[in-house]
Amino acid sequence: MANALQQAQPSNDEFSIDLAAIRERARQHIKDGAVTDSYGANRETVLKLLNESLATEIVCTLRYKRHYFMAKGIHAEPVAAEFLEHAGDEQRHADMLAERIVQLGGEPNFSPDGLLSRSHSQYVEGNTLNDMIRENLIAERIAIDSYREIIQYLGDRDSTSRRIFETILEQEEEHADDMADFLDHDDGAKN
Repeated sequence: MANALQQAQPSNDEFSIDLAAIRERARQHIKDGAVTDSYGANRETVLKLLNESLATEIVCTLRYKRHYFMAKGIHAEPVAAEFLEHAGDEQRHADMLAERIVQLGGEPNFSPDGLLSRSHSQYVEGNTLNDMIRENLIAERIAIDSYREIIQYLGDRDSTSRRIFETILEQEEEHADDMADFLDHDDGAKN
């Protein structure tokens, strides 16, 4: 009976690809590399967002590295180890973003000139271990919110860049959770 119902209703799941048209379009504008006619986003806007995010990840890498080396005190060892791990993650994020910029025909901006003005987060050194944890948590929260907005903007117009940002966002949320745990532990020790 179910089989008869399936045959009676037209299928909306039909899908076909015009391979001849796709093959022809692939031969046109070949120098555009990965950017084809079906790319739905404004490439210049996406490149700007990617370069701002690249600057953000570089600033976060530098801040975490400084905090790793400057962490002092009886509770510093596990926190410093987390800072170092996060610095490596942030560098990998920067590399992913730079690679995507090149795929889209842009140039990753690694110039130290204007790095802070391009970055979403700030570079705050912090004087104490608690200050360092707080500043890293604040920076992670800034990255989380700005990357969520970028993901919303990208939507289905650039699914590859969106997935990169989703991957990075997932790790930034883990980093924020790690920093919040250290902050809770530290605040609990003071009470």
